[in-house]
Amino acid sequence: MNGEDSRLRSAVDACRKGLIAIGAFSLGVNLLMLTAPLFMLQLFDRVLTSRSIDTLIVLVLIAGVALIVMTILDILRGMMLVRLGAWLEWRLAGDVLNADIVANLRDSAQRSDQGLRDLSTIRSAISGPALYPVLDAPWTPIFLGVMFLLHPTLGWISTAGAVILLALAVLNERWSRAGLPKSSEAFITAQNRADDAVRNADAIEAMGMMPNFMASWYPSFTHALAGQQHTGQGGIAITAASKLVRLFLQIGLLSAGAWLVLQNELGPGAMIAGSILMSRALAPVEQALGSWKTVVAARSAYERLKQQLQSIPTDRDAMPIPNPTGAITVEGIRYRYPESEKPALANINFELANGETLGIMGPTASGKSTLSRLLVGNLRPDAGHVRLSGMDVTEWPSNDRGQYVGYLPQTVQLFAGTVHHNIARLATGDPADVVAAAELAGVHDMILRLPNGYDTEIGSGGARLSGGQRQRIALARSVYGDPKVIILDEPNASLDGEGETALVDAIARLKTAGKTVIVIAQRWGILRDVDNIMVLNNGTIDTIGKREEVFEKLRDLRVQGSRMHLEAVDNQR
Repeated sequence: MNGEDSRLRSAVDACRKGLIAIGAFSLGVNLLMLTAPLFMLQLFDRVLTSRSIDTLIVLVLIAGVALIVMTILDILRGMMLVRLGAWLEWRLAGDVLNADIVANLRDSAQRSDQGLRDLSTIRSAISGPALYPVLDAPWTPIFLGVMFLLHPTLGWISTAGAVILLALAVLNERWSRAGLPKSSEAFITAQNRADDAVRNADAIEAMGMMPNFMASWYPSFTHALAGQQHTGQGGIAITAASKLVRLFLQIGLLSAGAWLVLQNELGPGAMIAGSILMSRALAPVEQALGSWKTVVAARSAYERLKQQLQSIPTDRDAMPIPNPTGAITVEGIRYRYPESEKPALANINFELANGETLGIMGPTASGKSTLSRLLVGNLRPDAGHVRLSGMDVTEWPSNDRGQYVGYLPQTVQLFAGTVHHNIARLATGDPADVVAAAELAGVHDMILRLPNGYDTEIGSGGARLSGGQRQRIALARSVYGDPKVIILDEPNASLDGEGETALVDAIARLKTAGKTVIVIAQRWGILRDVDNIMVLNNGTIDTIGKREEVFEKLRDLRVQGSRMHLEAVDNQR
């Protein structure tokens, strides 16, 4: 069983144990619901016939105490449900967020925090009124049994009404199940696209893309809305039908009770009590009809959550490797992104000894960034292995592996907080270690020029910094903590001349310090100090070897290509 799914099951099982206690409170609440009909029965059959004030006072006191106890039990039941829902969300939030993050690593085209939203939906369903019909429904036979004790005719009328309302509830469930999940999925897609638009607000507003975005977004949103509307209208019709049935049952029961009173088979108090009892017996079914949309949404959220947690591989309890070296071995890795027919990488093999440096080049979409993500263990290859000090990085728990790996992704993302907080990888971090990482990355002086130096608040995603500043701080983060392997994916993409010079010097310092460094670049300049060069093309290794040898080979190919181009031009003339 998947570890994440087992946590979901254990959390749900723990909730079931809590629901047993809540069910006991529900039994007390429902039994005390008999207070009103029993009071009516005694009032008509005893007080009015005997004209006894003392009996009336005693009945009022007993009924008052019973209703107070019922209210206390109902409050306790509601508070327990709220706490149960909050506990479930607290218990699973970390695992779900981790699953969201891992799922986004697998398929970056579908980035979202839907798992947390689904968990919140489940918590709302548990804490809200949607669960009350489920808790009260098991006690409906008690009320129907009391109806039969009053008179079999009243019992059969109530039972027939319960069957009709139950049939309507089943119809409502099937109607909701047929349309609501699909419309919910469409709403999720529309919401994710809206989130993308908000994240790219600068580009949308600056280039006047708002009308075009709205034109592409509205159809999907309208489709989702139409599905919700269709399902909602059907639910409203069924709910209205249930109210009609209930009113007819009320009239029918009172009419039958009046006839039985006229026949001297039933007392007036029993007639009124029977009407109240039937309303209470049928209340859970009516409530279920009104809250079924919430129940279906929660069930769909639970299924999505379960599927997501099952699909996420968990870190195995592998034995940590003490003081690993920076040796990297790549053995025949192959990787294909979901829903892509062509593999992004195929048959990739190479080795780096501890302290060696490698530059990776290649045209756009040649697989460079994918390779970097495989090297750090963010992606799991379809075939082959990436080993650090002989250990497969996908089998090595990330919490342990991460301290030996530094990574600067192509798209830099910082976190809300201070510069110190970000360089220290969200930990408290010894100030001396943070400064050492900044000096190694060549960003210490730049940080000191910020308003509050290392204590400067950078905003969500580093919004208060320039692109170059974010990239340089992310470089310092990648070398923090003395990692053995440092992988830099186009680290100069947003740098100016000063920043690029500092980057080249930082790579040289890392090499001198004996670090294994892999640099992905589009320009030759930052690769002047690396030991080896790899050229990727169409997801395979085109060339790999010592830097000077590869440079010479590429120079010859470039010259040869230029000559062929000139010859083609001459032929056209």
